[in-house]
Parts: sequence; structure tokens; C-alpha cells
Amino acid sequence: MFKGIPYGASTAGENRFRPPQPATAWTGIRESVEYGPTAPQTLGSNGQLAAGQSEDCLAINVWTPEANSNRKRPVMFWCHGGGFTSLSGSSPSYDGTNLCNRGDVVVVTVNHRLNIMGFTHLAELGGESFAHAGTAGMLDLVAALQWVQRNIEQFGGDPDNVMIFGESGGGRKVGTLLAMPAAKGLFHRAVIQSGPTIRLASAEAGTRQATSLFEELGLQTGDMQGLQNAPVERIIAAYQAISRTSSFAPVVDGDALPASPFHPTASAVNPDVPLIVGANRTELTLQMRGDTEAFNLDEATMMQRLESILGDMTREVVDVYRSAEPDASPSELFFLIVSDRAYVVPCTVIAERRAALNAAPVRSYYLTWETQTLDGRLMTPHALDIPFVFDNTHAERTVYGFTTGTAEERAMADKISDSWIAFARSGNPDTGKLPDWPVYTGESRQVMVLNNESRVVEDPIRERRQVMQRVMNLT
Repeated sequence: MFKGIPYGASTAGENRFRPPQPATAWTGIRESVEYGPTAPQTLGSNGQLAAGQSEDCLAINVWTPEANSNRKRPVMFWCHGGGFTSLSGSSPSYDGTNLCNRGDVVVVTVNHRLNIMGFTHLAELGGESFAHAGTAGMLDLVAALQWVQRNIEQFGGDPDNVMIFGESGGGRKVGTLLAMPAAKGLFHRAVIQSGPTIRLASAEAGTRQATSLFEELGLQTGDMQGLQNAPVERIIAAYQAISRTSSFAPVVDGDALPASPFHPTASAVNPDVPLIVGANRTELTLQMRGDTEAFNLDEATMMQRLESILGDMTREVVDVYRSAEPDASPSELFFLIVSDRAYVVPCTVIAERRAALNAAPVRSYYLTWETQTLDGRLMTPHALDIPFVFDNTHAERTVYGFTTGTAEERAMADKISDSWIAFARSGNPDTGKLPDWPVYTGESRQVMVLNNESRVVEDPIRERRQVMQRVMNLT
């Protein structure tokens, strides 16, 4: 393990809101046994950045079976979750040891700029040198992929066989990289796990958001010197205030990001990259796990909650879902509807639109395996796929305590992680441990339903998908 290797310079001061700059060179041996700092995102009770956070956050971590060898192994480059706003690549859940040993692969995780530090669109307010501030955090990932191209052979990896993969916000980053010209040729496979980014903010919306940053800081709009000189704690405090009504994510600036990743069609910037995309059956049980009422709904309360989300289509949607899922309780029906709306159906639309390019193969999955922790009430929550993909089902490294290392969980990890490894190696996930995984097309809609007994099903949630695509105007 090599942790905390800098792939870029500090993003403070003159580098703030600008594209990543080269890391400072060093001579001799550098110790790489600790993770690097996390990107600024929260303040402690003393008003300072929380422990372990710094603008000097452009760091990469590498797990390899053998450094300085002549072998060229597939590289699995993980983009961390947390939307575009939080967390890091240093979570124990993303420890690459088991994946590395299991697959004879090189695993990479990375930290990069997030939230207001990585995605404030300043092109119209700050001039040409800040033209890419709205995609700076994504350009950090491009710089990390360029680092892989230059250096990964010395860690036993193959720069010509790189797979990018990520869950939640990490999946959204993967989708965004697929639409970035600067990333073209830097990766060769992609996996989007519960991370649909179909449409990103316009430059106009980004400029309005950036204007609110100057206002929150008491600076004249366009005062870039003031913005770069402001203490990072003031910037994060401003972010916390603005984010109550506005979220920060990459902006379609017409250059670094010419268009949204999958709107109105899939970006054709990287058409030849094979893709796996999918989601989990009851994603929103994780985000709503503290909402006791949501897990104990009666029919009337369920309808009331859904009306605030679906409006005039509530009754039609509920009737379709009730017909498709006749045994579901009101709470389960509610979670299916909101999870399909937030994750499952948008991921299906990504598969549809990517397949419509008629270029590289697309494969789709739907995870239905249910966790037994927390009395099983979360069913198939957001992030449940992570311990299976990383083969980290044991308590020390699992995410959110979803797994405890049981034989059943290890069997799931054996199938799923081997499939991801095979896909990284060849672009084909078939290993013989799951049924043969066919290519997804808009006509056949063949989906791998992942469970103890996995199976390929044509359009497994057809009626639900159709009505939800109309709700979301994604037909």
C-alpha cells in the first residue's frame, strides 16, 4: 500500500478555483504509509477546518500485489461517494487490499476538491484564468488519471487498461468523466453504481450561485483576489450557508464539460468505453434510516407523503406500483417509488441512452439482495453494493455495518467482485459465477438481477419504469 502520494500541488492561495497544478517534486524516499488530507468540507466546533482536512488535498492511494515488476495488471480507479460535496477516498470501506489480492489488480483511490472549492462557476465573473472553476474538482480527477498514465507501471499496473468505477457521488463522477474531452483516452472501462448524473447545471445557474458566494463573503462580485485570499474557513462557512438552498456540482461550461453527460442524449465524447450501470432496490432506506415514521406508514400517510413528491400523478403511480408489487407494505411501496425516482430509473435511462450510441457494450444490473443488519428493515439500501464490490464484508471495513462477514455475504462478494475484476481486465464481466451477462439494448433490456441466486431478466421493473419515466419526463 502506498498512501497519500501527491498528484497535484496545494489548491490554496493562487491555485484556489484554478485547474490543478503539478505536485512539488521531491528527492530521496518519501514515506507513504498515511492517507493524505481530505478536501475541505466541514468546520469543527472551534470554527477551524475539521481534523484531517486541508486545501493541500490532491492525494492518491495505490494497492498493488507487487511494485516494480514487469507485469502489467488492470488498474481499478475508484471515485469516492458523498455527492460532489463530501467524504474522501480514504474510507476503510474502500480499502483495496482484498480486491487487489483477489484479482491480481492494482487498486487506486483518490482525494480531490469538492463542493464550493471544486465546483464554483467563475468563468463569467473571474475572467479567463478562472474559466474552469466550475469543473475544477473533476479536472483534479483528470489530473489523477494522468498521474496513473505516467506512473502506474512502476506499481505493476497497465496504463492502457484502466477502469474507473464509483458509487453514488462516485458514480456521478464516472458519468461526468465520460463526458469530458480532457479525460479521453485516460480510461478504458467504466462502472456507475447508484450514481446517476443525467443533467448538470448550466453556466447561467452556476454564475448565479457564484454571485451568492461573493455576497455571502461581503466581497464585490468578481473580486477574485479577495476570494483567493479569504481564509478557507470563511469559504466553507459560506458554503454551508449557501448549500441550504443550492447544491454544488460540475457546471456545463461548454469547454471542459461541453454538455451534460446523458442529456438529451448520452455524451459521445468517450463512446468506445464499455459500461456497467445499475442501482439497488430500496436505495432511499439508507438516507431515511432516521425517519421512524417512514418505516411504519399506513396507506393514508404514504399517499400524503407521495403527493408532495408526485403531485397529480400520485394515484396513477401508486396503482401501477401496487399492481407490480402486490405484497409490498405501504412503507416498502413508498421506498420503491422514491428509490426508483432518485436512482433506479435514472440509471436505467443512462443505460438506454448510452446503448443508443451503438458503440461500446452496456450492461445493466439491479441489486435485490437484502441486508439482515438493523433488523433487515433497510432491505436493499444505497451503498450496499460497496462491500460486495470491494470484497470487504467483514465488520472492520464494511460500509454502514451492512455486512458482518457471514458465509452468504462472502458468497455474494465472491460473485460480484470477481465480475467487476473480470470487467476491468477484459471489458466482459462473465466469470461463470453469475449467469452470462448479456449486453443491454433499448430493445431487449436484459438486466442482471443480483441476489443469492442471480438471474438475467428482461426489463425487470417494466411497468414501474414506464410510469416513473413519464413522471420524470425521461421518456
